Amino acid sequence: MVFLGIDIGTGGSRAVLIDKTGTVLCSATAEHAPFASPEIGWAEQDPDDWWRAASEAIGKICLENPANAKRIAAVGLSGQMHGAVLLDDSGNVIRPAIIWCDQRTEKQGRKLTSEFGKDTLIELVSNPALPNMTLTKLLWVREHERDNWNNVAKVMLPKDYVRFRMTGKVATDVSDASGTLMLDVSKRKWSAEVISRLGINHELLPAVYESHELTGEVTENCAAETGLEAGIPVVAGAGDNAAGAIGMGTVGPGQTSVTIGTSGVAFTVIDKPKIDLKGRIHTFCHAIPDRWHLTGVTQAAGYSLKWFRDNFGAGKDYVELVSEAEEIEPGADGLIWTPYLMGERTPHVDPNARASLIGLTASHTNAHVVRAILEGVAFSLKDCLEVFRELDLPIGRIRLGGGGAKSDLWRKIQADIYGQTVETIAAEEGAAFGAALLAGVGAGAWSSIDDASEKTIRVNRTIEPVRSTAETYASIFETYKRVYPSQIAS
Repeated sequence: MVFLGIDIGTGGSRAVLIDKTGTVLCSATAEHAPFASPEIGWAEQDPDDWWRAASEAIGKICLENPANAKRIAAVGLSGQMHGAVLLDDSGNVIRPAIIWCDQRTEKQGRKLTSEFGKDTLIELVSNPALPNMTLTKLLWVREHERDNWNNVAKVMLPKDYVRFRMTGKVATDVSDASGTLMLDVSKRKWSAEVISRLGINHELLPAVYESHELTGEVTENCAAETGLEAGIPVVAGAGDNAAGAIGMGTVGPGQTSVTIGTSGVAFTVIDKPKIDLKGRIHTFCHAIPDRWHLTGVTQAAGYSLKWFRDNFGAGKDYVELVSEAEEIEPGADGLIWTPYLMGERTPHVDPNARASLIGLTASHTNAHVVRAILEGVAFSLKDCLEVFRELDLPIGRIRLGGGGAKSDLWRKIQADIYGQTVETIAAEEGAAFGAALLAGVGAGAWSSIDDASEKTIRVNRTIEPVRSTAETYASIFETYKRVYPSQIAS
């Protein structure tokens, strides 16, 4: 009995096959086409390209590991959150999906806040009306593309379109639905008040499941396209943040993780909903029944490094750039990066925030800039952790994931900037691994998600902060925090 996890990311789709011990038997990735940005601040992707990439990744596993592929007992799904996939009544995609980092809907967010009142909206759906949220995207389409809106028969999130192609079923899970601004997060069901008050037909929305629950089976058509066996159960899965946390073992109340991918996520588990009335962080359902999580997000974490590499990296890869940055002392000789390339969510909630590189001198080099970027991303995530502390949530050991967990330098920088012990796990496969664990729970291989985590997740590295360096960074952080207010005041 083995389990397949699939993660529909921004840059590509990843498939991971694991057994009951949590051993990764094989994995495969297929890249997506770069997201389109027809106007400044827009971000769109073709859902059929997600399916193409997911099919390719699954196909690689089935082709290269036919014996294991025949033992797949269940499939779990994960994916980028907040996207808006619109289908007509024939199941065809109406327009490119507006994805998580799109910033065009600031006006719709303001209207929502005015319509409900900020406090009331947060009470109803536990979160403020940010441009990233799915609901604001639906309102934008209804306002600006009336013909498209009139043809909408179903609204889906990115991973759920892949589910639709795999099973023919229309479904989602509570963790992913939490990021739509339409879910009553505390009750783990669609908010009838929000939906009806805005005139959105409830029939447009998918059924909502807990993450380990079965939602359908692999169809004959999917089997023909991917090499999977028809009839394999497919569980609800989870949004990438919750699935990634499951894959890192961040499952119990009080456990905290920080993940650096395209975006950066600080994540802590709670056993009852807790809301930040200032709207700086998200309160979402966890992919575990009767648990929730608080999430702080920086929009351009790993993307900051990618942006620099693509534009100023002189053909060097990430390893070369980071290796050069290792030669630079902590603090990058006074250089500070604020990573607001795509606006910012936590703590500023400002789609118009702009990135900045402060303190440049003639003696600074590319290596200094890379060091400043690594540090600036960690500072932005420390901003998230500071909100957790403000809400009286204790932060102990922090488990690291994503690209920021794979670099020795970035791990050290994070430990020193957070001023906390950090740790990484042995099989860091991210959200796809978590989706596979959810599949195993759905198939009965483990009695619960806690049980699956206990039996499969193993810590392989622990990094303690260096006191002197942590003190240096604490001082720089005070300067870092003054940069954004000075920008908006000018």
